Amino acid sequence: MTAQTYPHKPIRLIVPFAPGGPADIQARLIGPKLTEAWGRPVIVENRGGANTIIATELTAKADPDGHTVQIIGAGFTINVSLYPKLPYDSLRDFAPVTQLTSGPAIVVVHPSLPARSVKELIAIARARPGQVVYASAGSGSPSHLAVELFKVMTQTDLVHVPYKGAAPAMTDLIAGQVQVSFPTILAALTHVNNGRLRALAVTGAQRSPAAPELPTMAEAGVPGYEAANWFGTVVPAKTPPAIVSKLSQEIARVLRLADVRERLLTQGMEPVSNTPEAFSAYIKSEIAKWAKVVKASGARPD
Repeated sequence: MTAQTYPHKPIRLIVPFAPGGPADIQARLIGPKLTEAWGRPVIVENRGGANTIIATELTAKADPDGHTVQIIGAGFTINVSLYPKLPYDSLRDFAPVTQLTSGPAIVVVHPSLPARSVKELIAIARARPGQVVYASAGSGSPSHLAVELFKVMTQTDLVHVPYKGAAPAMTDLIAGQVQVSFPTILAALTHVNNGRLRALAVTGAQRSPAAPELPTMAEAGVPGYEAANWFGTVVPAKTPPAIVSKLSQEIARVLRLADVRERLLTQGMEPVSNTPEAFSAYIKSEIAKWAKVVKASGARPD
């Protein structure tokens, strides 16, 4: 099969999460646009479970013909260090296609904690080691390791309480059962706007269009800090490079569409659409970065 004849049958777009989250939203934005362009149905399959490992193993073993595409996120690069024996090789068994989006987490505290800036949060944490409690969506999740990276870079001691998902973590944060969290902007902004939570910064390298008034962590006093929530697409290794390139270019075209871009920005995610080579380099850099954090934090999967 050549790039000229691709695709010649339905494309499976595998999402390793339950419906309704950011990866699922992006898949259901992109899928219909690809269907429209190519005249072949793009079928979104939600294959959640085992911290994305079930879906990722499925993709690794699929035919390398471009008709199985998977959305991956930051967890794909974290799992390399979190799990001693994955049923696939995260670099060898996949061909990166393109990064879809990138969006920061948001640093939020319960109003009972008197921190009104990141510097004040650091000062409180240093004055009260082992007493400030933070919530995450689960051990080894991006929201967990984003705080662990913060702890390493600021030499602070915050206590981790893992939850089974972002929603229960947010519920207890709003109730004041925990004091700090680094959730997605989409998950937290409504609660910030109604005063239930106080936002201190965003975790990306640049300010977010969704909350432009909030400083980055670097601006707020932690130079060099960056922890992005990102998503991208991969196909099985040995997929012909011409097909990978065609898929990458078509997804990039979709991401430039005004209606797609607008919807993504409302989700707190900025379109990226880089080349397969650039996305491959980014994946490798993220694997190296999170390996250090996993080792320093002693993180283990739930």
